[in-house]
Amino acid sequence: MSTVEQLAAIDRLRARPLPAARGGPSRGAEGGPGFHLADLRVSEEFWEDDGSRMREAEEQFEAECEALVVLLSRRWGEPRVLDLTEHLIRSAEGEAVPEPLATLCGCVGVLYAWGAGGRWLAVGLGRQGRELPLRLLAVVAEEDPETPDREDRDGRGSPETRG
Repeated sequence: MSTVEQLAAIDRLRARPLPAARGGPSRGAEGGPGFHLADLRVSEEFWEDDGSRMREAEEQFEAECEALVVLLSRRWGEPRVLDLTEHLIRSAEGEAVPEPLATLCGCVGVLYAWGAGGRWLAVGLGRQGRELPLRLLAVVAEEDPETPDREDRDGRGSPETRG
């Protein structure tokens, strides 16, 4: 998928109604309550690789992600960079992590996020294991999952009261 096609896929995600419940893949996207998640590109698997194909794929996917970040930044301004490591640790310790970050933190290290026309939009690179495919993905949500008042609505309290 070209960068133009990737941008069009992101625009289609932004335009679609958001699901009320968790759903499986459909029309190239999956999602959960209030968000869509779509693979914009998926690499091959790397089971029989000596590391060279994986390095080449990583470089290509990083370049494609950077190009998307530049183009999306032209539309929506500079992105907020989210390191999902803290969310992965919280999830592993049994703490609640808001969606879609809970879904993403097991495979994505960093997201580039924007407020985009009344929705929250993020792109990033993911992989669930060294031999498994790389994924260039996009997520569109109803609202920023790290908004403090969302935590109040989710019943977890504000950051100050969670302790």
